[in-house]
Amino acid sequence: MISDLLANLLNQQIQREAEASNAYLAMASWAEVSGYDGISQFLYTHSNEEREHMLKLFHFLNERGGHALVPTVGEVTNKFSSVNKVFESLLNHEVNVSEEINRLVEASLAEKDYATHNFLQWYVTEQMEEERVARNMLDKLKLIGDDKAGLYLFDRDCAQAAATSGSNQA
Repeated sequence: MISDLLANLLNQQIQREAEASNAYLAMASWAEVSGYDGISQFLYTHSNEEREHMLKLFHFLNERGGHALVPTVGEVTNKFSSVNKVFESLLNHEVNVSEEINRLVEASLAEKDYATHNFLQWYVTEQMEEERVARNMLDKLKLIGDDKAGLYLFDRDCAQAAATSGSNQA
């Protein structure tokens, strides 16, 4: 049986994952209507991954005797001034999620709930990967600068990354 404290904290994380999914969905839509088909594919895939992360938490909490709650998600930013701003926002989201996962791990150890601690290790590893990908994308965008041809190739590379990520989920 999971403690009330950890159940509440996991429900808060469910909320954060839902918010991230919606934020990335908004980014994907902006990219799509702005002509960045590859970037939009990458972000749609990323949005789906965040929803999967939410559902994983949902099932875990329910299986441990808690009650996962469907989160209410507020408004998200729907307009961005550039591709760089999209990926800066993505990185900020991921860094914030990583910090919250670390707080959850800390709470699970304080509660001596080793099953939850073990479960959360997947998220710790996943967040390291998520941050690495976001930083890598921003590094590429910095190299590209204002080069339109470079941005075109970046968009194409994002489509390939989305296709690869989607095939890894199957």
